[in-house]
Amino acid sequence: MLAHEAALLQLVYDLRIVNRRLTVSRLSAAFVRSIKRPGRYGDGHGSGGLSLLVRRTPAGKLAKSWAQRIHLDGSPRNLGLGSWPQVSLAEAREKCALNLAARRSGEPMPYSDPERTIPTFQEAVEEVIALHRAGWKDGGRSEQTWRASLRDYAIPMLGERPVHQINSADVMAVLQPIWNDKGVTARRVRNRVSAVMRWAVAHGYRQDNPAGEAIQMAFPRTRVPIRNQPALPYSEVRGAIEKVRGSGSYPTTMLAFEFLVLTACRSGEVRGARWEEVDLEAREWRIPPERMKTGREHRVPLSTRALAVLREAREFAHDSTGLVFPSRQRGRLIADATISKLMDKLRIAAVPHGFRSSFRDWAAE
Repeated sequence: MLAHEAALLQLVYDLRIVNRRLTVSRLSAAFVRSIKRPGRYGDGHGSGGLSLLVRRTPAGKLAKSWAQRIHLDGSPRNLGLGSWPQVSLAEAREKCALNLAARRSGEPMPYSDPERTIPTFQEAVEEVIALHRAGWKDGGRSEQTWRASLRDYAIPMLGERPVHQINSADVMAVLQPIWNDKGVTARRVRNRVSAVMRWAVAHGYRQDNPAGEAIQMAFPRTRVPIRNQPALPYSEVRGAIEKVRGSGSYPTTMLAFEFLVLTACRSGEVRGARWEEVDLEAREWRIPPERMKTGREHRVPLSTRALAVLREAREFAHDSTGLVFPSRQRGRLIADATISKLMDKLRIAAVPHGFRSSFRDWAAE
């Protein structure tokens, strides 16, 4: 029993030594100069709350700045102490000490600018968009809609505010004018502001999300009308194909339209189809995950007429692009609105996406 107690005491002693070594570990000038990984790095126990903040700017450059974590009016705040290398490690420590001394004596702190190290809402929006950009597979449309909605509704009120100063009342002021009249837009703006605030929480700039579920619960529930894509009854689809075939449009545009109808795929998937995805022998078209909205490979069985459309398209193949349905402009991708404009011109009362609904109705019956 005595041997057991002695071993336990030795273990406690060893842990205290290890803990002491960890808590007194401090930043060094060499570490500050060489660190490139974004994050917050503390200056150890007894430093007065000093830390080095390393982050990437919207332009992709590395930025380093000093912050002091201190309690003001009962809540923790990050006070900016300047950027490195303009402010060295020794100078940052001196600023920390002067702030603490002034606080103890009840005098104003000489270095107390909380906005210098905390990004504004607009800066945080750029960071969040850059973070999500690689995952958006729609040719930049998601980024455009994010920017447009936040530019029109959130940034005029919140753009210049540091993220830690934004509260739920500020978010409600953004959403209230559009909540009833533009319900879908209001929910999208709330979701995007919420994403920016979650980013701020994750980076330690604030403790809560002022655009969270409480905001939605504060507003009255509104019924959002369901808007179906205009589609033709499946009995009229054949006539639409015949109209397009006789339109005299550029051949690959007409072929792309018919292939879209026959495969019930999205316009972007058809316009971006490549010969390497098509297996004529197996009668199959394999759309890779990076071109699918779901992010998973999609296998499309090809009917006899779909195979005939592909054989006709072979005459217009461009080896440089590999596109199945290249445009007349040096084999480039057919523009997003080309098929829609053709349907409008021929007075076909539907949109390209609506043929998925026509196909679904035909399959159901």
